[in-house]
Amino acid sequence: MNAPVLLGPNGLPLPARRRSMASIGNGGSYDAASQTSQEMTGWMPSYRSADADVNPSRRDMVSRIRDLARNDGWASGSITRIVDSAVGADLRPAPKPDFRSLAWYSPAFDATWAAEFTSWAKGCWRDWAQDPACWCDAARQSTTGEQFQLSFRTMLTEGDAVATLPWRPERMAYGRGHYATTVALVEPDRLCNPNDMEDDATHRGGVEIDADGAAVRYHFRDGHPGDWYAGASGFTWSSYARETAWGRPVVVHYFEQDRIGQHRGVGVLAPVLSRMRMLSRYDSVELQAAVVNAILAAYIESPFDSDLVRDSLSTEAELSGYQAERSKFHEDRRLSFNGVRLPTLFPGEKINTVAANRPSGNYPAFQAAILRNIAAATGQSEMQVSQDWSRTNYSSARAALLETWKTITRRRSGFARGFAQPVWVAFLEEAMERDGPPMPNGAPDFAEMRGAYARCDWRGPGRGWVDPVKEPTGSQLRMEMGVSTLEHEASENAGMDYEDVLDQRAIEVAAFKSRGLPLPSWAGAVAAAAVQAPANDSPQAGDAT
Repeated sequence: MNAPVLLGPNGLPLPARRRSMASIGNGGSYDAASQTSQEMTGWMPSYRSADADVNPSRRDMVSRIRDLARNDGWASGSITRIVDSAVGADLRPAPKPDFRSLAWYSPAFDATWAAEFTSWAKGCWRDWAQDPACWCDAARQSTTGEQFQLSFRTMLTEGDAVATLPWRPERMAYGRGHYATTVALVEPDRLCNPNDMEDDATHRGGVEIDADGAAVRYHFRDGHPGDWYAGASGFTWSSYARETAWGRPVVVHYFEQDRIGQHRGVGVLAPVLSRMRMLSRYDSVELQAAVVNAILAAYIESPFDSDLVRDSLSTEAELSGYQAERSKFHEDRRLSFNGVRLPTLFPGEKINTVAANRPSGNYPAFQAAILRNIAAATGQSEMQVSQDWSRTNYSSARAALLETWKTITRRRSGFARGFAQPVWVAFLEEAMERDGPPMPNGAPDFAEMRGAYARCDWRGPGRGWVDPVKEPTGSQLRMEMGVSTLEHEASENAGMDYEDVLDQRAIEVAAFKSRGLPLPSWAGAVAAAAVQAPANDSPQAGDAT
């Protein structure tokens, strides 16, 4: 009997379908797709979108990373060192208004205006962000620098940094701050879909998106789901638009995006969480073994055990007498020398020691391998994670720190752009409206040229120096060659504002002169050049030559 023939729309038989290479089972031309090799058989990871991979697993990942960061020194130290390097004690803006773009509105927008505007903006920011009463914080607990530090730490641990920017005009009363803009940090656990519903086409882990995938609204649970005292607030939600109709930020949400279409973040320790857990357990086991070996250093071995013998050979009077004599012997023997007890043994007894024969010699190698894995995953050097610098020299330490600095710079730049910059934009909008900065005629409104007015760099802790002689010398040579500036070197190496450096230098030079003290070498050279210049230009100097 012949097999049936399938006909196509044109009435002709369909061509025989060729078997694909994948159906053969060898994965085609790539070993990575093989289904038959010993290494690849059974390895079938999920094939889902970014949100489908992250959001259902987020709660377990976050709770485990938090537990490890609380109780494991390696995890806690790794996160702390990233925070200290990227954000430090104070992440602050360095305004760079785009006067070239604004010059289309008025030629008065020039470098001079930009310098005046920068000085005014930095002063306003310091008044608001560093107010000792913490009016910038909705909860009045932290300065803005401390809020940035906590938000960055939360992003590293939980994957997200979330805040709202409430408008609090009541705080502008006398003695209660000068601005209505505040920052309210939000626990990322509270960012979730209303009524705990599953993700759908428009809701992804509490983030409501439009047809283009852009976040337009955020949904927050009113109380934390883990608080027993939250009551009804744990089952109600509030929603906030991403920004106002004129573009003022309302919700700030930042995470490090690893895949296209991702709307929630993943903690930095997630790839190495299982290995860090193994290391933590191994640490505990080794410590317990060391304690046991220290406690049971020696023991006394006797030929008989009284309880066992009494149960099995209760008629042996001689044996019972022997055990009684042993007990009496040890009760009476209290020999000591200078407070140290001297062991004396009854006939038939002997002292044995506990030998630590566990294979703990492999522990240092195992620990080093895990720490290297942690360092690679977190963008740090092994020395930074382990804090063991005994095997490094200047060249290796500097190479490791320079390589790490690339990751630190990227993380700082990303956090500044995604979290700190929206806070700066919201504050600057109010400051320009309220304080009247130096503005030429014909200046556009802030909302019209928000990007030009709010353009800025962000300054954090400096990279520092491994050799405090060689590297500053290199900075000086770069500036003299014209390939760097004082602003860059002061910020990159010392985390300082170059204008603060210049102002402080002027104050110190004046202080030296007022006290009749000789100027330091750097100030003396400048003063000598200033005095020498008019002498060379004088007619007498010219006649002499």
